[in-house]
Amino acid sequence: MEKLIKEFLHAENLRQTRRHFLNTCTTGLGVAALSSLMSGCFPKKSGENQAMTDPTLPKTPHFAPKVKRVIYIHMAGAPSQLELFDYKPELQKYDGVDCPQEFLEGKKFAFIRGVPKMLGPLAQFKQHGQSGNYISDFMPYLPEVADELTFIKAMYTDQFNHAPAQLLMQTGSPRLGRPSLGSWAMYGLGTENQNLPGFIVLASGGRSPDAGKSVWGNGFLPSIYQGVQCRTGADPVLYVSDPHGMSRDIRRQTIEAINEINRQQYDEVQDPEILTRISQYEMAFRMQMSVPEVMDISKEPEWVRNMYGAEVGDASFANNCLLARRLVENGVRFVQLYHWGWDSHGTDQRLSLDGGFKELCNITDRAVTGLLKDLKMRGLLDETLVVWGGEFGRTPMQENRDGQTLPFKGRDHHLDAFTVFMAGGGLKKGMSFGETDPLGYYGVKDRTHVHDLQATILHLLGFDHEKLTYFFQGRPFRLTDVAGKVIRPILA
Repeated sequence: MEKLIKEFLHAENLRQTRRHFLNTCTTGLGVAALSSLMSGCFPKKSGENQAMTDPTLPKTPHFAPKVKRVIYIHMAGAPSQLELFDYKPELQKYDGVDCPQEFLEGKKFAFIRGVPKMLGPLAQFKQHGQSGNYISDFMPYLPEVADELTFIKAMYTDQFNHAPAQLLMQTGSPRLGRPSLGSWAMYGLGTENQNLPGFIVLASGGRSPDAGKSVWGNGFLPSIYQGVQCRTGADPVLYVSDPHGMSRDIRRQTIEAINEINRQQYDEVQDPEILTRISQYEMAFRMQMSVPEVMDISKEPEWVRNMYGAEVGDASFANNCLLARRLVENGVRFVQLYHWGWDSHGTDQRLSLDGGFKELCNITDRAVTGLLKDLKMRGLLDETLVVWGGEFGRTPMQENRDGQTLPFKGRDHHLDAFTVFMAGGGLKKGMSFGETDPLGYYGVKDRTHVHDLQATILHLLGFDHEKLTYFFQGRPFRLTDVAGKVIRPILA
């Protein structure tokens, strides 16, 4: 009861603000000022009923979507496309040769200085499936689903450092403050399961991405649309359980009392963040029952866990892939997986292409393949989009530092060419789009920018990326900023 009283007093204090004063001015000037302020911060959307409503309820997209949900697998650190999917036999001929000057003049690199040596592919490549797509032996399981994959091989970005590049890939801007792709999806579509968050994040690899939690943040969108990070284990969401000594009925009554205060405040100021607060209290209460059930992979048959390489109780990438399937199966709109550690500079064994990088492939390849096979087997793949990729690519040169060759084989950050693959509904299966030059340095055919990928993902979800906007600080914002075009040749 003491906490309820404090909550009430706090709410009363919040009401004694300049905005409240202006709203109650009898001259009319205050009301006009408040109206101007509110229209700038919390504008009405066209056709939207401004009455009390749950902002996560399902919404209709601009046109019929090809997919209902997304699983985005981000390999934080940027895996080398030249050891995985972009087969360059010509590069092998130049292994150990000084890098051509045209690759260096006018270019900036994160670490390379002077004239580095070219580095041939360290993996063996074969064509797989009816599509004949090249996949290296670093990925022994992925060839089983080669004909489900759609490769984009001449992707480029504007950023060669990890945090800005991750932000650009996930939020459309290299600077902090923009909503993430998953948040835009939630804002546009809502969620199909009111007992679970519509946007869930699962991270593995020992660390979070370099850009931190901003890559799944809501930016200037109401915070109900931010990603909810879950953990693999017995307590997937911190503090979701009832406090010691508090029964479920008491907690229910507490939430109802708090939300009644929130409703009264919303009636006064119409701030959408108050709706968010109400929804989050309600969601937290419902999650107590739903989250432990969905996150329990022990309920899966052993042969399914084996397909992923998942082990009950592990905090692993394999477990996260299995959880991703369970989450989308239960109506979660957007699942973001992050696996950290792909920054293969060659400074030590862990960061070498034939050491730590190859081990990361072994850790993740089976799980990604298992996820795609499982989704297809359950009839979910046609309505789910799976995206796999990093934030940029790696150079065809071996990285050096201060002109000195490193003791292990690695590649520097590269923004001019990298590979992303997708699978699922609305795509041409087994397709490879885009082409790089014989040494894998530049995109020479069908280049695509990060904003193009974002526009395509939104298109498959049923949105015109130029029209999915949010009014903020005097202008409408969108995920793709003022750029981006749908990659139509890959669409079925």
